[in-house]
Amino acid sequence: MAINYFSRCAKMNISAINLAMPPTSLSVKSRHVAVIGAGAAGLVAARELRREGHSVVVFERGHEVGGTWVYTPQVEPDPLGLDPNRPIIHSSLYSSLRTNLPREVMGYIDFPFVTRPGENRDPRRYPGHREVLLYLKDFAREFGVEEMVRFETDVIKVGILGDEKWKVRSKKSSFNDNNEIISKSNAEFDDEIYDAVVVCNGHYTEPRIADIPGINLWPGKQMHSHNYRIPEPFRDQVVIVIGSSASAVDICRDIAPVAKEVHVASRSVADETYTKQPGYNNLWFHSMIDHAHEDGAVVFRNGKTVLADLIMHCTGYKYHFPFLDTKGIVTVDDNCLGPLYKHVFPPALAPYLSFIGIPWKIVPFPLFEFQSKWIASILSGRITLPSQKEMMEDIQAFYSTLEVSSIPKRYTHCIGQSQFEYNNWLATQCGCQGVEKWREAMYSMASVNRSLRPEMYRDEWDDHHLVSEAYEDFMKYLSASNL
Repeated sequence: MAINYFSRCAKMNISAINLAMPPTSLSVKSRHVAVIGAGAAGLVAARELRREGHSVVVFERGHEVGGTWVYTPQVEPDPLGLDPNRPIIHSSLYSSLRTNLPREVMGYIDFPFVTRPGENRDPRRYPGHREVLLYLKDFAREFGVEEMVRFETDVIKVGILGDEKWKVRSKKSSFNDNNEIISKSNAEFDDEIYDAVVVCNGHYTEPRIADIPGINLWPGKQMHSHNYRIPEPFRDQVVIVIGSSASAVDICRDIAPVAKEVHVASRSVADETYTKQPGYNNLWFHSMIDHAHEDGAVVFRNGKTVLADLIMHCTGYKYHFPFLDTKGIVTVDDNCLGPLYKHVFPPALAPYLSFIGIPWKIVPFPLFEFQSKWIASILSGRITLPSQKEMMEDIQAFYSTLEVSSIPKRYTHCIGQSQFEYNNWLATQCGCQGVEKWREAMYSMASVNRSLRPEMYRDEWDDHHLVSEAYEDFMKYLSASNL
C-alpha cells in the first residue's frame, strides 16, 4: 500500500513542475566531466555527455566495463560485509542468475537488447547474467565508450574546489591472486580538475543487514546475498533466507535442491504467515524473525522455531560513496540520499554534481539513459534547472508527502510504477521521445506473470503481441540482419 501511495505522490510531485522546454537560443557549453564507474549507468552517461559535446573521462576500478554485471566466483572474506577494511568485490551476481525482466524491456531505448549472433550468446528472453554483460560490451563498442574509460583506476576522493570546480584524486589499482581489486600501495595519486562529476558507482556493494534480537549470541553462521554464488556450500544445511525481493526469491529456490531445509522470512507478510512452497518438500515461507537464541534456535513471529545452521540476509544495500566529500551538503540517512532534486541533483551543488541510478524498483537501463540525457543537456546549458530555492522547495514537498503517509525514509528512492511518469518527465525536459507504450505494458504484464508463475515466468508468457510490437519498433535502430 505504501508503494502505491508513493506512486501517487511521485505523480503529484512531477506534475507540479512546468514541463515547458527552455529557449533553444541558449549558448551551448562544453564541460570537462568525470564519470565515476563504467557500469550500465556510467556507459550511457558517457555516451550522452559526449553526444552533447562534453569532454568525458570515465573512471573504472575494474579491468572491463559492466559494473555489477561482471560475474566473479570470488567472495569477500567478511561474509556479512561489515568490515570497512575488507577487500571489496563489486559484483553481487550469483552463478544461476537470470534477468527478472524480459530483454525487450531492459535495453536502452536506441540500442535494443535483442538476440545477437556470436558464440555462447544466450538467446533466451530472460537471459543469464553473462548475456547482459555482453550486451553492455556491445553498447560500449558500438558507441566508442571504451576509449573514454580509464580501467584499473580507483577514485580515492572527489572534492569541491572554491571556484565551482571538482578535484578528482585517483590511483591505479590492480588485482590479487583471487582476482580481488586492490590498490597499488606504491602507486602515486593523480589529481585532476573537472567542471562536473557524474556519480555512477552503483549501489550493490555495501550490504544492509537485518536487525535480529539475540543475534549476537546465536552460534550459527551469517552471510549477505552479496557473497552468495552457488548452492553447493549449503548442502544438507538448514538455511534461513531473510527477504522477499528478487535475490531472496531466486536464492531460496537455488538452495532448496541441496539444502536440508530452507525457511524464508519476510517482514512484508502478516505475522501469522507459515506456508509451504508448492513443488518443494523443504521450502517454507514465514513472517519475520522475532528473535534468535544462543542454543541455535531462531523464532519467527508466527511462533515457529527452527534450529538453523545459517542465516542469509537478502536485505538489500546501502548507498555508499566513500570517495565523495561534499562538506556535509549531501548525506545518506536511513538510505535516503539527499537532498536530491528528482533523485539526481543536490541543489546546492547543481548542476556540477549529479547522481545516476539512485531510484530502485525500476527498469534500470532506460532510466539511466533519460537521466543521462537530462544531465548532459543541463551541463551544456540547453536546459536550465529551477533556482536552488525552488529545487529545495520541491524536495521538501516530496519529503512531506512521504512523511504524511508514514512511508519510511528508506523508501525515498523507491519509485516503482511511477518510473514511467518520471522517465517521461525527463524526456519532456530533454525534448526527446519518452517511454514506448509497449514497454510500459510489457513491464506490467511481466510483473503479473511473475506473480502467477513464480517458477516458470522466465520461460512462459502471454504477451506475444507486445513482443511483436517491440520488434517493429526496434526496426528503427536495427537492420533486419541483426534481428
